[in-house]
Amino acid sequence: MTDHNEIAAKAWLRDRQGQGARYDAPTAPAHHLLLARRGTAYFARKLNEMTDTEFDAPSLVKGLRRRHVVAGIGYQARKLARLVEAARKGAPVELLTEPENINEDIEFGATLPVHALRYLFQHSQVHLNVEWRDLTDAGWEMHVKSLAGELIPIARTPWIRAREIWLQARNLGMGGSIQDVPAELRESFKPDRDQGPFGESTTRG
Repeated sequence: MTDHNEIAAKAWLRDRQGQGARYDAPTAPAHHLLLARRGTAYFARKLNEMTDTEFDAPSLVKGLRRRHVVAGIGYQARKLARLVEAARKGAPVELLTEPENINEDIEFGATLPVHALRYLFQHSQVHLNVEWRDLTDAGWEMHVKSLAGELIPIARTPWIRAREIWLQARNLGMGGSIQDVPAELRESFKPDRDQGPFGESTTRG
């Protein structure tokens, strides 16, 4: 049964999107989508506060600069978008022409010019959101095998994204407080495991 919080979240999104917007499917996980979208807005605000030179400053993740964090969150959105796209097309496995390794991508991404990193974040988060909005009820019920061989419930992808983007917004080191993070996400963080560069927490719920 749909609870009142989910109904309210869907109504809030419809009001915010206005006439002519595409809406999430009725069975989409509205609350987790809302957490992910609010986290995206929060990360975007912290990113916009960064000057170009501040991309080279250390992040809160040992050994990584802020540019690594921005690249990593962009590539995570791409990965999740591919999983959701596969579900939308009825494919049981993640769709990708050329296999890529997310850690290698972060290292490559960290070498990009600042304007390219800003574009990567913006484009990837829009792409992921469009894939979520275009997904049917049947698509939300699917499980898709990732390139790493994990079977990912598509209905879990908003939670995966919400958890990661709020965590990495803090890891940018731009004044984001752990207290800004929604309590249910904050309580899922494990300090001894969630400081690394987009490893296990990228797909763990």
